Amino acid sequence: MKIKYNEETDSLVVNFCEKEIDDSEEIRPGVIADFAGDGTLVSIEVLRASKKIESLDEITYNFGKAS
Repeated sequence: MKIKYNEETDSLVVNFCEKEIDDSEEIRPGVIADFAGDGTLVSIEVLRASKKIESLDEITYNFGKAS
């Protein structure tokens, strides 16, 4: 997984895999989900991220199995 914030465009992209994007859907205003041809979620992009996400400079993530 890769998480990247672009300050210049004020967009946050979370890539879950390296598959080719076949389809995109705006699931909320300014939130775009990208899907591969087999339905796999490839990435999520948040436009105007600084207006939608608090503390962009403090993004953390944890990996572990859900119980």
